[in-house]
Amino acid sequence: MPSFASLGSVRPGAVDADVAARASRRIRDYLASHPEAPEVVEIEMEHGEPTLVLPRQAVVMFAQILTHLAEGEGVSVIPSHAELTTQQAAHMLNVSRPFLIGLLDSGEIPHRKVGRHRRVKFTDLQAYLRRDDAKRREVADELSALSQELGLYE
Repeated sequence: MPSFASLGSVRPGAVDADVAARASRRIRDYLASHPEAPEVVEIEMEHGEPTLVLPRQAVVMFAQILTHLAEGEGVSVIPSHAELTTQQAAHMLNVSRPFLIGLLDSGEIPHRKVGRHRRVKFTDLQAYLRRDDAKRREVADELSALSQELGLYE
């Protein structure tokens, strides 16, 4: 039996895209038609099984997962408290492992060592991504302003 506390993923194309698309549409339609619904969603089960009661936010997340699966994309679910290996973190950033090690060694991303191995908290990786995105937007805005100032845009 798999551990639900660990990272979970579904490979790209491992799920029937049509089934995932139909399920995603039904969930999104329900959520859209019940915007003021309570914080729980009851799902009627087949074969006389008891009704399944889920937190609304979990149903929203499930719809997002199904949408990605319907598009043939792989999906990973990572608990926010998870610690990642350097290979997992590099994969999430879409960078090489040596580049990630440079970010860790420079202090850009906090990490800890377990023996000889580095571990990166998922929340620290998310914080780095937010900072990096903000820096990129700032540089793009400055470049745009400079282009306008130099009359490159008319």
